[in-house]
Amino acid sequence: MNGGKKAGEKRKLPGEKSAELQKLRNKYVPDAVFQVAPVFIERGKGAIIEDVDGNEYIDFAGGICVLNVGQSNEAVISAIKEQMEKHLHANHNVTMYESYVKLAQRVAEITPGKFEKQVLFSNSGAEGVENAVKIARRYTGRYGLICFEGAFHGRTALTMGLTSQVKNYKYGFGPFDPGIHRFPSAYSYRAPFGLSADEYGDYCIDKIEDSFKSYIAPDEIAAIILEIIPGEGGYMIPPKNYVQGLRRICDEYGILLIVDEIQVGMGRTGKMWAVDHFDVIPDILVAAKSLGGGLPIAATVAKKEYMEAVPVSGLGGTFNGNPAACAAALKVLEIYEKENLIQRAEELGRIAMDRLDEMKDKYAIIGDVRGLGCAIGIEFVKDRNTKEPDAESTKSILKYCHEHGLILLPCGTYKNVIRFMFPLVIKEEEMLSGVDILDNAIKNVT
Repeated sequence: MNGGKKAGEKRKLPGEKSAELQKLRNKYVPDAVFQVAPVFIERGKGAIIEDVDGNEYIDFAGGICVLNVGQSNEAVISAIKEQMEKHLHANHNVTMYESYVKLAQRVAEITPGKFEKQVLFSNSGAEGVENAVKIARRYTGRYGLICFEGAFHGRTALTMGLTSQVKNYKYGFGPFDPGIHRFPSAYSYRAPFGLSADEYGDYCIDKIEDSFKSYIAPDEIAAIILEIIPGEGGYMIPPKNYVQGLRRICDEYGILLIVDEIQVGMGRTGKMWAVDHFDVIPDILVAAKSLGGGLPIAATVAKKEYMEAVPVSGLGGTFNGNPAACAAALKVLEIYEKENLIQRAEELGRIAMDRLDEMKDKYAIIGDVRGLGCAIGIEFVKDRNTKEPDAESTKSILKYCHEHGLILLPCGTYKNVIRFMFPLVIKEEEMLSGVDILDNAIKNVT
């Protein structure tokens, strides 16, 4: 480092160079492009990043869950360079290339379901979701969509409609797709009426089936789209009976089940896909973020007969499945196997949850600690009995963490949840150092 602070040491934010760059950012970049930490990154390696002022940070954000294989992974960079020296862009619609079809084969092999599948690549999770909806509507001949509270599916016109939170993602941008119908998600920690997690799961399923009698006709619904563990919504872990109940509804009424695995897929939960924890096979799965190891790519995976319902030219795009991104994704999947990252996610998650449970016993401000593998959320409340959200303290905790070299992000409808999205290649001691900083932050705030 260039005379900066190490993780754990307090530093002034923004630093001198970051402050100068912030002036340019404020002048030329709209405020609508939000920032969490007032830091400009200079370089990163694994789970450690360094800012332009030489300060070191432990990265618990991973570029919003994009960097499961870490910052500047040498194997991924090598694969990108090798591909770029051959050709950087071709467009698979014009001249095909090997990395696209090899990656499609690999993704089809590792996604749930033993049926024949086909894979479409695009540039972002939002595009992946859009394509999933197009496929479902074309195959079923129906228009309606069921989505859930707490979900985040993207920022395009359609996916904003599917996204739950009004502010700050969709306020003033409507109207949205009239075929969208939203229902409660099984947010067990905030289950009403004193219901248990399983009872609330059944209640949420019953709400959908009741609506089929008085609100919407099931034979007008093309798909149910479910973010298994809502990322922006607060990392809520649904009860198994709820996810299985959605699968049953889809089977009973000829509705397709779309699973959004954009944020917590790719091994973060200790299984390759979060849906694998619930013994449910989706009809369509959308993956993105960590699939590309830092380059933009999304995959929409569906049963072959669903894909074949879309006519020629019905799906595609100029940059979809860019050769360099495909090469990166192939290398990412190779790294997962060689370094056993799925098992590592389970092990790291167990260690982290043990520490967080200890912290929950110490600090009454922690209302709930929940997670599968390394998909972990910590919810802060003013009172454990009333469960009143404490967004103000959450903000103060984040500020302390940033000033002491830990990059964390909030989430949740009430902005009172902190989530762990560190790279799965993080060293155990780095992860525990990050948790120590969080512990000190909570102690300082309370």
